[in-house]
Order: sequence, then structure tokens, then C-alpha cells
Amino acid sequence: MATMEGFKHGVNLGGWLSQCVHTKEHYDTFITEEDLKVIKSWGLDHVRIPVDYDLVQNLDGTFKEEGFAYIQNAIDWCKNNQINMILDLHKTIGYSFDDGESESGFFEDEKYQNMFYALWDEFAKRYSKYEDMLCFELLNEVTKQDYCKIWNKIANNCIEKIRETSKTVRILVGSYWNNSVSAVKDMDPPHDENIVYNFHCYEPLIFTHQGAGWIPKMDKSFRMKLDETFENYDKYTKANVSQEGDNFAAYDKNAKPDITYFENLFASAIEVAKERNVLLYCGEYGVIDYTAPEEVVKWYKLVNQVFEKYNIGRAAWSYKKMNFGLADSWIDSVRPEILKLM
Repeated sequence: MATMEGFKHGVNLGGWLSQCVHTKEHYDTFITEEDLKVIKSWGLDHVRIPVDYDLVQNLDGTFKEEGFAYIQNAIDWCKNNQINMILDLHKTIGYSFDDGESESGFFEDEKYQNMFYALWDEFAKRYSKYEDMLCFELLNEVTKQDYCKIWNKIANNCIEKIRETSKTVRILVGSYWNNSVSAVKDMDPPHDENIVYNFHCYEPLIFTHQGAGWIPKMDKSFRMKLDETFENYDKYTKANVSQEGDNFAAYDKNAKPDITYFENLFASAIEVAKERNVLLYCGEYGVIDYTAPEEVVKWYKLVNQVFEKYNIGRAAWSYKKMNFGLADSWIDSVRPEILKLM
């Protein structure tokens, strides 16, 4: 399968322009060009930068000029350090993957959808000229399967709006269940040859998010190793996860996760990508910092084998903090091993 050239080994700059306190002090200090130099020294070729509408758009749809300057800074820093970039709209007016942000109405209200189109039209007019090193990602993690049909329609409308400015900038689109790889098959056929199917990989969720307080039902003290039986994975998941999660029924209850698990997990997405001749990309993957570092390495080794086998580009979550920070002290002992697997 073809690879997304220039976007094979990356990391997210989560928590900078998204999922943050939207203040000038935070924007100016959380990420600087020095961080891009570190990422370049890690041997990575791109960054994915999540951006909330709050940075650049008011609730009435008007724009905040000062917010666009931070995106321009990011582009300039990436160019200075020969790193490519994905501009990811992480939250739009009326929708966030995080219920705690109290955004609602996007999938029902054309007013919010038109604001979404207008924002992407503005992004396209400002940034399409950098398409040799920049991709657009329409929206982060659509949640409910019920949104599938309307999201396909909204995504297509938005792509057409962007295409009025740029015919060839690459555009990433994900599916429901928080960009689940198993939901890729329900996406519409690609609008054109410069569309990329985007998914996220945090499976098995009970392992990668062990102890995560934002997961419904999760016991914050829960900890586990990767090499548990599928019987235990099933038991732990039922006890700690109430959202759409993994189904381990197809596996021998005494078996443990190996490369076959990830081969099976990605199979339908790989098949549909080949059938439609569309690139496949993983915009987020990683393991929470409550996990023993040696267990994190084991997980990266497994998923990396499948990424490499099928030429799937990817960006790990996340560069710093956000409970997954690869630049943080919790992972110091194994960071060199993980960087080789990213």
C-alpha cells in the first residue's frame, strides 16, 4: 500500500492550541521553536497540530486575527526545521469529542456547519500555498455512529469549499467512534486523489488508557501489563469501560495480544483503502503515562510492525504533557527505544 510521503513518523503537539486554557501566556510558552528542533533531532518528519476554533473564531463566526498568527508561527518553525505539518481542527463551534467542553448542535444546525465551512475556507485561503509541507484535517474524532451519514455529507461539502481555493492540498478525513479504525469502511469514497483516510489507534483501550479518569467507569487505580490473556482483557474492559470498546470474543481466551491482534484490527481499513486507492494514516496513537515504561515499549513494538508492513504514516500522542508526553520524565528510561518505533 502507498505511503503518505513526508508524513510517516510524527508526533502531536497536543495541548498547545487545543485542549488548553486559551490565553496568550499559554500560547506563547507551551510550545516554542526549540521544541521543533527537539522533534527534528528525534528523527521525525512531521507534527500534527490540534487547533480549537477558540483560537481563531468567535462564537458569531467572525475571526480573531491574532490567533492565526500562532498557526503561521507553527508553519514557519516547521519550515525552518524541515518538518511537515498537519493542521487539525480539534474542536469546531457546536462540536467537540469531549462532552466536558459543552459544545453541541453542529450535526443538527446548518448555522454551525456554515461557520465550519467558513473557517476552512479561511484556512485554505491563508495556508494552501504551503501544501508542499502542510495537510488539512477537517475535524477530530466524530463520536457517535449515528453521525456517520451527516458527517460524510458535511465533510464532502467542506472539501468542495476548500477545493475552490486549492485543488491539490491533501485533506484528512476520519470516521465515527472517535476515528475508530473499524469505522473507516463506512466513510464515503474519496472526493478526489488527494484525500487521506485518517484513524486513531488506542487499542486495546483498557491497556492504553489504564487509570484514565476521563474514561467512563474507569477505576483510576487500575493498572495492567500488556501480556494479559484475552479473558482478562474482556473482564477488565467490561469493568472499566462503558463507551464503545474492544471486542475480544474472536480470540482464544487464553491467548495474548500479538501482531495478529493489530493485523485483524486494521484489516477492514486496509482493505477499503486498497479498494478505493486512498492513503491511510493514523493521526493519534500512544499509551498513558500511568503505564510501566517497559510495557509501553512492548505495545509500540507490536503496532509498529503493522504500520511498517502496510506503509501507514502516523503521529504519536503526544509530544509533552496531556498524560502521554513523550518528552516527559516518565518515559526517560525507554525514550530512545520508542523513538526507533515511531
